[in-house]
Amino acid sequence: MPIRGLKGGMLKFLKGEDLDSIHYGTLEVLSEVGIKMEYKPALEIFRSFGAEVDFANSVVKIDEHLLKKALSTAPSRFTLHGKNENFDVKVDPERVYTIGGSSALNVLDLEGNYRPAVFDDLIKFTILLDKLEHLHIMHAIVIPSDLEEYGVDRMLFAGTFPYTTRNYYSQSQTGADGVQDQIKMAAVVQGSEDAVRKNPMFTEVVCMVSPLQHEKINSEVLIEAAKNRIPVYVEVDSMPGGTTQAPIAGTLVEQNVNVLAGIVLAQLVNPGTPCIYSIASGLMDMTTGSYAGAAPETNLLHCATAQVAHYYNLPFQGGTGIDAKIPDAQAGYERAMQVLSNALAGTNFIHLSFGMMEMMLTACYEQCVIDNEIMGAAFRMLKGVEVNDDTLSVNLLRKVGPKSANFLTFKETSEYVRKNNWVPQITNRETWSAWKAAGGKSMQEAAADVARKILSENTEPAISKEQTEEILKMAKSFHAKAVQKLKNESV
Repeated sequence: MPIRGLKGGMLKFLKGEDLDSIHYGTLEVLSEVGIKMEYKPALEIFRSFGAEVDFANSVVKIDEHLLKKALSTAPSRFTLHGKNENFDVKVDPERVYTIGGSSALNVLDLEGNYRPAVFDDLIKFTILLDKLEHLHIMHAIVIPSDLEEYGVDRMLFAGTFPYTTRNYYSQSQTGADGVQDQIKMAAVVQGSEDAVRKNPMFTEVVCMVSPLQHEKINSEVLIEAAKNRIPVYVEVDSMPGGTTQAPIAGTLVEQNVNVLAGIVLAQLVNPGTPCIYSIASGLMDMTTGSYAGAAPETNLLHCATAQVAHYYNLPFQGGTGIDAKIPDAQAGYERAMQVLSNALAGTNFIHLSFGMMEMMLTACYEQCVIDNEIMGAAFRMLKGVEVNDDTLSVNLLRKVGPKSANFLTFKETSEYVRKNNWVPQITNRETWSAWKAAGGKSMQEAAADVARKILSENTEPAISKEQTEEILKMAKSFHAKAVQKLKNESV
């Protein structure tokens, strides 16, 4: 059976009138201020649909009519395909899923070393994450330091896509050519480029710039993805007080303008293109100037943005990495607050939810396992309390009556517990003496044991070795061409 997710959305910080106010503020900015788009073909597309375009300043203004028309074709329900249907993700604005970490430059490895990430780490992290039950969408968790940076998305594809059963969250760093290269590599597994376009096993993400800017490469990728019906995470990464207004409400308006403009463009290019309303925004810590991804204000922003996205009946991706440097108490409380609040708020894709630390700069093997544990507990909370004749158990209570009794002896107890109670993997609930007798391991040590076991028992890709080698060969060639193209353009 495909992955269907659990329903979220119980937690709401915004009232209906708040959402209306954000919408009207968005309309005002879209129609009167506009969005800067550096890619001329994007401006021409908007002009062809009647939008007001200032080519001299690369600004497009979108009125309410065009916004509504475009959003009416953006699907709220679609499927993100895995390597087989068991890992297909059924998307709708009610269900909650997770996405792995992304683009860390450093690694905290299983020997405790803090060092730059390398390509082998990318493969190992992917294998580890693919064996964690609460990971639904795979992303390239690190950017290897042993590879040329420009065009590295091709090598990220080769180090991730073959080693995961999940849908792969990709990102072209060079424009339309990156999307085309990724389609060709996916076709090695799917049989043809047409098969990829019909049921793509990967998605693209484009990251807009605050305030109110779409860079050339992002518009180019968005248009190419839409042409090929590749689902797109349309993302903005705002910093309240830095790149957007300090009030959360103001940032909600800026984000909304930026993301909706991208979704409108995708729908104008190819109506029905699956788009996910996305943010990776985070508070600017005014004492350090750094990105505070685990701040309570950041969690509030993401939970509120879920409501804004759902106002337009669009699925939403939110969530950020944590700020802790090691898997300690800070890491635990930051991840738990972030995951639980986003899940309850109905964030459909909780991004960067596995292994990301140090303001998204570092990936940690043990933290991946710990985060899977936290995710399991959060998902049990999402299931809520079921009330029916069986769970009320009035007849059982009547049968026992007002006397001492041990409900452990009843079959109803064992049946309920097996079906409903969450069973932790590395959380210890024993007494001190029992814990010490078993080795007295910390959660980090227990997580390291799990990670080592998974990596020792799983070394093969999720596809054939021949397909894996072919994709790697193609990726190296595509990467080299991208680097050479950059050098030629620099001359």
